[in-house]
Amino acid sequence: MSLRRLRAQIDRVDRQLLRLLSRRAELALRVGRIKRQRGVPVFDSRREQRVLRQMARLNRGPLATASVRKIFQEILRWSRRLEVRKSPR
Repeated sequence: MSLRRLRAQIDRVDRQLLRLLSRRAELALRVGRIKRQRGVPVFDSRREQRVLRQMARLNRGPLATASVRKIFQEILRWSRRLEVRKSPR
């Protein structure tokens, strides 16, 4: 396969990732509203550790498990930031 075709596939995957991250962000905003209504703290360390363990367990490579954990730690960090917001941008 040519470099151009591989890069085109990567571009398609990047667009899919962005759509999925946007969907996750929308859900985080909804979770934040529910947490505010219920007076529940945004940060739930047990939930975050479960997510990280699950993603590490599901990882089949070629990314190292440590890399997957770091990626999801960032996703969770930004999701928490969204949860404290009152409305979407």
